[in-house]
Amino acid sequence: MEVRIGVQNVAREIVIESNESSQAVREAVAAALSAGTPLTLTDEKGHSVTVPATALAYVDIAAEQKGRVGFGG
Repeated sequence: MEVRIGVQNVAREIVIESNESSQAVREAVAAALSAGTPLTLTDEKGHSVTVPATALAYVDIAAEQKGRVGFGG
């Protein structure tokens, strides 16, 4: 599933492909915002992205894909 993270005062957004469910990502975002701690998400390849909660502008969570057809990565 694709997750797009907007960061305040930065023109480009951060885009990751995550294996986590949309509910798990929502919970991680909510926890980071309520506690004021950094949001850390991990992509499909195991790379971690950390963004300070105070710098989050938006988080766009795409619908989960049930199955891919073709030569997807």
